Amino acid sequence: MDHGTVGSAQSGRLLVEVREEGPSAVVVPAGELDHHTADLLREPLDDLLGKGFSRLVVDCSRLEFCDSTGLNVLLGARLRAEAAGGGVHLAGMLPVVARVFEITGAEAVFTVHDSVEAALAGEDGSGGSDGTGGSDGTGGSGGTGGTRSTGGEG
Repeated sequence: MDHGTVGSAQSGRLLVEVREEGPSAVVVPAGELDHHTADLLREPLDDLLGKGFSRLVVDCSRLEFCDSTGLNVLLGARLRAEAAGGGVHLAGMLPVVARVFEITGAEAVFTVHDSVEAALAGEDGSGGSDGTGGSDGTGGSGGTGGTRSTGGEG
């Protein structure tokens, strides 16, 4: 696997690192994703999609906060990736960020994985450790575990 760093961008409150992992790209936002910092994530996502990466893994393990603007950046990237035959996979969400996805219903449109490794390995959504989608909210850290998407192919 290619673990080379493609690039990074930062402000005082958000650092975004990007690396290529075979056919996927891993994007690691660290800090606070809000209306002040959203472009720091939007730009690398757009660049990756423009380069032909349609399968993006967003490592949320260092994302401490996400507001509606940040959520919209991820939703927009998901639509563009799906239009290209891929998708946006979220991995390692902290409970405070997972809660935003839960209360807005956005967790239903993303494939959520426990870790980046699970996201990279589970390309068909069946390779995760709990694979149930966490609908009862009792398992996993953050209650959003699983690697299944509720939407069908196509």
